Amino acid sequence: MVTSSTSQADYLEQVLAALESESPERLNEVVDSLHPADIADVLEALPPSQRSQVWPQVRHENMGEVLAEVAEGVRPSLLEPLDEAVLVQAIGRLDTDDIADLIPDLPEEVVSRLLFVLDKNGRAQLDAVLAYPEDTAGGLMDVDVLTVREDITLGVAQRYLRKLGSIPADTNKLFVVDRKGYLTGVLYLSTLLTDDPGMRVSEAMKTDVVKFNVLSPDTDVAAAFERYNLITAPVVDENNRLVGRITIDDVVDVIRDEAGHSVMAAAGLRDEEDIFAPVGRSARNRSVWLGVNLLTAILASWVIGLFEGTIQQLVALAVLMPIVASMGGNAGIQTVTLVVRGIALGVVTDTTVRRVLVRELMVGVLNSVIWAMVIGVITVFWFDNIMLGVVIGLAMVINLIIAALAGVVIPIAVRMMGIDPVLASGVALTTVTDVVGFLTFLGLAALMLM
Repeated sequence: MVTSSTSQADYLEQVLAALESESPERLNEVVDSLHPADIADVLEALPPSQRSQVWPQVRHENMGEVLAEVAEGVRPSLLEPLDEAVLVQAIGRLDTDDIADLIPDLPEEVVSRLLFVLDKNGRAQLDAVLAYPEDTAGGLMDVDVLTVREDITLGVAQRYLRKLGSIPADTNKLFVVDRKGYLTGVLYLSTLLTDDPGMRVSEAMKTDVVKFNVLSPDTDVAAAFERYNLITAPVVDENNRLVGRITIDDVVDVIRDEAGHSVMAAAGLRDEEDIFAPVGRSARNRSVWLGVNLLTAILASWVIGLFEGTIQQLVALAVLMPIVASMGGNAGIQTVTLVVRGIALGVVTDTTVRRVLVRELMVGVLNSVIWAMVIGVITVFWFDNIMLGVVIGLAMVINLIIAALAGVVIPIAVRMMGIDPVLASGVALTTVTDVVGFLTFLGLAALMLM
């Protein structure tokens, strides 16, 4: 199989052209030329009717890799038509960590047959990965590791690798362990190949190792890989016994999933939702947060209703109300986005949150004064009413300061309650800025203009 820098859009066009030609031979030729990851991207971009035509053209030996790469929302539609024997054969070819990722989506019968097909070592490796939550280093790790002892020479280690004949993908170091399997250091392949073969591993190895406990969150793992430019890293248990390794390709998946989660969760959507999923299922998945948004909108409308008489007396208030709420919402979103990102990167912590709050309040005060003066002047010229300009200016100051406060407090508070800040912060913030914006603007108008 030959790969190139052709874009996903080009691959999709090739597949669509083959489908339009109505030539199974042409379609098979195009699909057969694609990398499994590219096939996964193409399948995600096709509606179910065309997806069902392309999927059977994938070689059985490539199906496992495609299933491992494709989005979770698309995977069930690919699993359903497969014969159990074909599915077991395809998945059995994968690395242990990839098999573990697919297990939750597989029928019980397939899992049973898969465990029967795996050899004793394969079952033990799979059990080791499945023993930990999937969002931890243990759930992310690959148990296929190369280890050496520190009392041998580099020449012996070289002969050991030659005897193996091949090494696991993305291997840039060997893990040095003692007789009981405890991690003592790492030996880089570059050192192994260039240093004196008579030197002992204990002299050539590095002991300052970046390692992860099996229960370390996968987001911490991804941050460490980025910080230290890692390709592989060891995973140890609570006693420092080596149990596996994490590679850069696993971390890329974590980073991609986190990026997708940030985009989707902010809109109240599932991370891996199939864009071509049935209408009823998509509507059901989205209904929860639409219902929450409806409740918050009703609350904001109720606040407006409290000042119905005030609005009737001065119609200009109805024209200007959206400005106050919109400015507060935008300012709050800027703050909440910054804070949520800081939480994800570990920058916003219990020790730094006070300084972040003070800083954002200062930014809120400065921005509120500037934009309050701007909208105040515009209002005076627009409606020829100086007091109306003062009212909207004061309301703008109050709402932008409250937005800055809420933008810091809400993500911290929902995280303490065990709720994903990305998912809940936006809705809560919009409620606060709308209610406060309407309440302050209309309240001040009732006090100062009526």
